[in-house]
Amino acid sequence: MATSVLCRVQSLRKDLFLSVSRCSVLLKNNYLVKSNETDECSLEFLEGDNEGIAVISMNRPKAKNSLGKVFLSQFQGCINNVKFEKNIRVLIIRSMVPGVFCAGADLKERAKMTNEEVGPFVAGLRQSVTDLSNIPMPTIAAIDGYALGGGLEMSLACDMRTASSNAKMGLVETKRGIIPGGGGTQRLTRVVGPALAKELIYTARMFDGHEAAKLGVVNHSVDQNDAGDAAYQRAVELALEITPNGPVALRMAKMAISKGSDVSVLK
Repeated sequence: MATSVLCRVQSLRKDLFLSVSRCSVLLKNNYLVKSNETDECSLEFLEGDNEGIAVISMNRPKAKNSLGKVFLSQFQGCINNVKFEKNIRVLIIRSMVPGVFCAGADLKERAKMTNEEVGPFVAGLRQSVTDLSNIPMPTIAAIDGYALGGGLEMSLACDMRTASSNAKMGLVETKRGIIPGGGGTQRLTRVVGPALAKELIYTARMFDGHEAAKLGVVNHSVDQNDAGDAAYQRAVELALEITPNGPVALRMAKMAISKGSDVSVLK
């Protein structure tokens, strides 16, 4: 019995170490901070006036934050670390690459995969987006640039979206002879309704931040600033409207809204 418990503890310690490594964070003064600016995804817990906000930053400039193996591994690690943080009330997803949120799947990397590798990779991508949507605290995607295909699907997995006026969005997969594979067909439909979702997916139309707000794809659109992070700044402002509220109430409200479409109002 004692040996079994010891093995379980050692296994948990190993899993925790691997998870933190994938998330690319380190513990400093009892606070998690970004460890390396070259990481493709990193997690930061804001302090001071912004305490209670966590930020996942995407930083893969050479590939425009496209969803590759390393990127997804680190992104999943960040999700795994933040979802258990009871002191975090809002999670923001942002890009550190100017003019880009996420360009979607890494097609160059995928083209080099064997048939045996493609299936697990696509399943892993879909699982990461699903895990993002299932995070218990409210989430905001700050779209300060291109969000195409899987990039837009990632943002649709968040509860709210802010976008700069010069952002470009679209589920453009039908132009490539495929369909959105990361939940975009379902999530866009829930956000804008089936008729408009069909129009946007059938036509593979791209639209800017202001049009996205008119369509209801994003909650807020703001003119881009000189720093190129207007959507992120708006996301922080929105988060600060949320953080004073009860953390348990926020999580329960998210659960009720997310599950609400599946149950009767009378139950």
